[in-house]
Amino acid sequence: MKILVPNTVTLDLPGSAHRVHVYQVDQPIPDEHLDAEVLVVWQNTSANLADAAQRLARLKLVQTLAAGPDSVLAAGFAGNVAITSGRSLHDGPVAEHALALILAAVRRLDQLLDAQKSATWDRAYNAAQSSPDTEQLYTLDGANVTIWGFGSIAGRLAPLLAALGANVTGVAGSRGERYGFPVAAAEELPDVLRTTDVLVSILPATPDTYNALNDELLRALPESAIFVNVGRGATVDEDALVAALQEGRLRAAALDVTQVEPLPSDSKLWSAPNLIITPHVAGNRPKGSSQLVLANLSALQEGRALTNQVAG
Repeated sequence: MKILVPNTVTLDLPGSAHRVHVYQVDQPIPDEHLDAEVLVVWQNTSANLADAAQRLARLKLVQTLAAGPDSVLAAGFAGNVAITSGRSLHDGPVAEHALALILAAVRRLDQLLDAQKSATWDRAYNAAQSSPDTEQLYTLDGANVTIWGFGSIAGRLAPLLAALGANVTGVAGSRGERYGFPVAAAEELPDVLRTTDVLVSILPATPDTYNALNDELLRALPESAIFVNVGRGATVDEDALVAALQEGRLRAAALDVTQVEPLPSDSKLWSAPNLIITPHVAGNRPKGSSQLVLANLSALQEGRALTNQVAG
């Protein structure tokens, strides 16, 4: 089998009996590789993916190393081409970054950084995080944390939060228990939000999740609540989020993803109060990608079920 691997990641395919060729993710697929049967995708441009979808006539499998396959699904690959995601490859890195953003927002490290830049010893902060009336705002111990989108990343993140004393509840398509934590159904979310101290979104980008966090749900949260997004930017109504922060209906927020990336310099998010922004760096380090590619190559050859298949 002829396999095209991207120039954005190094894959270790020891003993592979396949023909492996590296391609540029921001350029059209070279004519000499149009007979490829497997395309591995990582940080590809939309133009590159659209080109591959139109011209790779012998393609059998597209293996994206991204946890969310939305860009590949939107590229227009034929219905008989199997598409598999990189779900689980980013669990550790994303969980770590999510925890960092949660703690930064809860402990309001953005305020302390501003004080540092102005050479100010912030006595007001110290008083607030020490006062019996407000000290609970500055800790995860006893906080109600809701994780919206309770998949494998949540499975890594939830125990870390619980170890710090948080009460963790998941929200997914159906209620039950996952990874040892209670999970509410999606229709129960408004009720769950009313007692939520920290809302963490790990939602994928799908037609059903576009602008899922809207004004109505933001108003269901307590004014003391914090919102963190390490899922996809398309799931958040950014105008509604900015309004909630400006009007003081949300204590703070932290975003690793935005609707448009890179975030334009004129975006209102840059100047929104009490908002921490990181440039989509939670993942970007697919761990175990070679093993996943090898497993799906073997499955494809032997006619077995593919891991993380989402289409085709």
